[in-house]
Order: sequence, then C-alpha cells, then structure tokens
Amino acid sequence: MLIRKLFKFENAHIVRDCSTQRCSENIHGHSYKVEVLLESNYLDNGQMVYDFGLTKLYIKELIDSFDHAITLWLQDNKAYIESMKKYSNRWVELPVSPSAEQFSRVIFLMVERVLACTEMQNGEKEVKLHSIIVHETETGYAQGFKEDAHSELMGKIMLEDIVFSEQVKNEWSDSELWNKLLNHTLIINPKKI
Repeated sequence: MLIRKLFKFENAHIVRDCSTQRCSENIHGHSYKVEVLLESNYLDNGQMVYDFGLTKLYIKELIDSFDHAITLWLQDNKAYIESMKKYSNRWVELPVSPSAEQFSRVIFLMVERVLACTEMQNGEKEVKLHSIIVHETETGYAQGFKEDAHSELMGKIMLEDIVFSEQVKNEWSDSELWNKLLNHTLIINPKKI
C-alpha cells in the first residue's frame, strides 16, 4: 500500500552551472510542492499505513525549514554565501546545488532518518519511504528514490553537511531536532495528537 502526503514551501535559490542563464545567474524563487510517498504491506491499529497527522510533526517541520528561506550551495561563492546569511535569518546550506533533483535527494534522506529514528506507537509496521517528488513549477518535478538519495554518482550527501540557520532551528518544536536525528536519537511518536 502506498500513501502520499503533500507539503508546500516558498524558497529562493540559484542553481549554478545549469543551462538557463536566468536560473544560474540570478536569485529566484519557486512555490514548491513536495510529495512524501510512504509504503507498507501492513496497516496500523487505525487501519492506516501511517496516520497523516503524524507526518505533520517532524517531517513537516523539516520540510518547512525551507519555507521563506534561501537555500545555499556550500560550494558557491563565499562572499555570496556570507552576504545571503547576513541579510536573511532563514537559510539552509546544502552540500549540493539546490536543484529540484537535489532537493528530492536531500528531503528523502531527511525523511528517511526521521522514520529510522521513530518509535511507532499505534501498530505501524515496516513503514518505508517510497520516494519524494519535488514540484519546482506546475510543469516540472523531480522524483527521487532511495538509490538516488544514496547515489555517489549524483554527489554524496551527508546529513551532517546540511546546516540550518539559528532562526530555522529555533522555530522547530524541538530546537535540538537536527542534532537528535544526526545522532540517531530515538523519537517516540505520540499515542494521540
């Protein structure tokens, strides 16, 4: 069984070295839509793969980290990065360029880690992340699967190399969320939300 939860965020970026001048040389924004597809061969006590309400906890918080923020590439011009950080309190720095393809890989790894660290409370079994679809525009999207997220051919992504600004972290329900996920700290789902 496959389920899908849709999230949205507004974000600005530059995608260096792409073919389109407007995209590679100018800060611009998109109204992103992110589809998180979860799968399992089992249903929980509520006869669901995974309660949609539970996705509004840590998964939504991490995706919302990109909302009204600028996403920066660690390998971009250092003066540009520092300037963006100076004039924007909400930013995320990635070890890969913030294309739709890389967003799908990054978000896959983040959601995958949330699921790996989560202790289920309502009979959920073998809930796995099927894929992440990132709609950058109404007509264009990238869909990333596990093999894509972990592919060294597409550029290795280490979660430890993703940096969230202080304002982003302070807006989470737990400002230590990222450190907990990086350290594989157990997160216990609430019995009721």
